[in-house]
Amino acid sequence: MRLGRPLPRSFYDREVTVVARDLLGRVLVRRLRDGRRLAVRLVEVEAYAPDDPASHSYRGPTERNRTMFGPPGRLYVYFTYGMHHCLNVVTGPAGVGAAVLLRAGEPLEGLEAMAERRGTRDPRLLCSGPGRLAQAFGLTREHDGADLVRGPDVRLLEGEPVLDERVVATTRVGINHGTERPWRFLVAGDPFVSRGRPTGSRRS
Repeated sequence: MRLGRPLPRSFYDREVTVVARDLLGRVLVRRLRDGRRLAVRLVEVEAYAPDDPASHSYRGPTERNRTMFGPPGRLYVYFTYGMHHCLNVVTGPAGVGAAVLLRAGEPLEGLEAMAERRGTRDPRLLCSGPGRLAQAFGLTREHDGADLVRGPDVRLLEGEPVLDERVVATTRVGINHGTERPWRFLVAGDPFVSRGRPTGSRRS
């Protein structure tokens, strides 16, 4: 598929649910030190806003979440459950505290390198879940704050936007607060979407 150019800063400087829906079909890429490139087409994301009790930014800035309040177009990486890293894209103007969790993607390039990290060669299990995606890309808290627009290693490319008729919005997965918000966006019927169970769903 066409990968395109890096998405501009203005793409991220919008309301978080708008950016979340528009991230479907975009391509996350990482250039490894050995010259190999990893690429994945995003097929599932979740939005988190500052007035959202499920968001890390709900109670204001901390040492852990400060990247969420930084300029848009940065990578916010956090560690959860003592075992998984999760990748998020910071949205809106600086100081807002909004981000989109990258939940799943279709591997396009670098499947061998992803398989080495994941311990499986099944392409459907490489990036189908936020922890799996971060592990496949080898991204950790060390990469928190990476610039997705101009950074040397990790970027988001234009890819091919998904048509509205192929997009489904559901409530989010694995949260105890803000469960009624339909802020999980996914590509309908895509085999690389994670198996997380939302509380309900509706077509966008």
